Amino acid sequence: MEIRKICVLGAGVMGHGIAQVCAQAGYQVNLQDIKDELVQAGINKIRKFLAGGVERKKMTPDEADTILNRIEGMIDLKEAVKDVDLIIEAIVEDINIKKDVFKELDQICSADTIFASNTSAQSITEMTMATKRPGKFIGMHWFNPPQLMRGIEIIVHDKTSNDTLNTMVDLCKKLGKETGVCKDSPGFIVNRLIQIWYNESLNMFDEGIAEPPDIDTALKAGYSFRMGPFELRDMVGMDVALASTGTHYRELMREQFRPPRCLIMKVKAGELGRKTGRGFYEYKSEA
Repeated sequence: MEIRKICVLGAGVMGHGIAQVCAQAGYQVNLQDIKDELVQAGINKIRKFLAGGVERKKMTPDEADTILNRIEGMIDLKEAVKDVDLIIEAIVEDINIKKDVFKELDQICSADTIFASNTSAQSITEMTMATKRPGKFIGMHWFNPPQLMRGIEIIVHDKTSNDTLNTMVDLCKKLGKETGVCKDSPGFIVNRLIQIWYNESLNMFDEGIAEPPDIDTALKAGYSFRMGPFELRDMVGMDVALASTGTHYRELMREQFRPPRCLIMKVKAGELGRKTGRGFYEYKSEA
């Protein structure tokens, strides 16, 4: 199947970046969210990112304008998914909300439309069951930020068709991404492995062994990581991190996946990271 037009649901941290990558690869993209201010905020972030590329001479102003012109912001769901070949869902990491959205999409979309969920930990199989198109349902886990990270995990369930899988792997190549394919399982490949790294870092903080800046610095200096675990948790958001950690713990029932105390308390305090201005670090408002 050939992908010509894409709809990205959710203009937040991941969604706007996914939309930008698709537009840069030449695809027409509808970027949809439930409020116009959310859509415009996402488009403004794309505009800012592209402006940075122009400043660094990675692209010309005309190229940046062309990319922006391929993206149309929308709030009407029916209009956003009309005549698209692929829907990439990048909404809140809540399995029940995702299932409700896919159930609605299944009723208004063409039977040929592929559904892909950009989830980091939720069950692709469970989401699929909310629809009547199991062969055209797949997981597409992007990494943050989508514009810079070169990998995408492709997650299949028992009824994902080979045509859908091949279509998505081919699309990722056209987007300039490398893929790792796996079966539906908690955390897939990367997050299942890295979850233990995150948890042990936060447990060290809970135990008073070291402070977040020291742990982050030690790992960045020792292994040339671009960001440390506390910086990454702040960027992803503590609420998203806790949801992911909780899913791993419930599904795998292994002690190393138990959510650390400091993560739970940050969420209770509303200190969710960059998006609230405070997490393990403090951040100045972009305004």
